[in-house]
Amino acid sequence: MTIDIKNLPNLKPYSIFKNFYNLAIENNQQYVEAISISSFNKDIDEVQSRMVNLKYIQNEEWIFFSNYLSPKSKSFETHDQIAATFYWNSINTQIRIKAKIKKTSKEFSDNHYLSRAIEKNALAISSNQSNRINSYQEVVENYDKALKNYDNDIKRPEYWGGFSFKPYYFEFWEGNDYRINKREVFSLKGNDWENFLLQP
Repeated sequence: MTIDIKNLPNLKPYSIFKNFYNLAIENNQQYVEAISISSFNKDIDEVQSRMVNLKYIQNEEWIFFSNYLSPKSKSFETHDQIAATFYWNSINTQIRIKAKIKKTSKEFSDNHYLSRAIEKNALAISSNQSNRINSYQEVVENYDKALKNYDNDIKRPEYWGGFSFKPYYFEFWEGNDYRINKREVFSLKGNDWENFLLQP
C-alpha cells in the first residue's frame, strides 16, 4: 500500500521527503505508509505512541483515519501537538516530524469512507477501538455480524473519521557505517524553513 500524494508544496523539506519516499518504494519497502504517531494526553498526564497508516498527503496536510473515541483521539483533544516518525529499513532512513493535528472535514471523511472496502468499514462499525473485551472470539463474532448485515447505504459512523496534521519540523536521518549518521533538519520559523544539520 502506498500514500496518495497530491500537490506537494514546492518547498525543500517536501521534495526531500518525496525523494526518500520514492527511493524506499524502489527498494521494495514494506509498509511504506506506516507511521508512528506520538501524543500527550494532558488529562491523564501520559504519552502514547502507536503505528497508523498514512493515507494521504495533500498540499501540506498529512492525513490518516481512526476511531474518534479511541485513546489517541482523546489525546489529540487535550493537546494538539504530535510527533510522527517513519522508519524505512530498506534505505536505513528515519524521518521525524512535529506537527499540529486536527480532524478533517466531515465531507473528506465521508468520501474516504465510501472509497473503502466493505470489510474495512465493517470493522470500523463493529469495533469500539481500545475498549476491553472478554475474548478475541467476541471480536471476530462482532465483525462477522457487522459484515453480514452491512448495507452499502450505511453512512460513515460519526465516531470514525480523518485526522490531518501540518508539519512544522522535519528531521531526515540517514544511517551510515559506525553510526556516522547524517541528520538534516528543517524547522518552520514564521513563513520560512530554517535548515541546519545535527551531530549524530
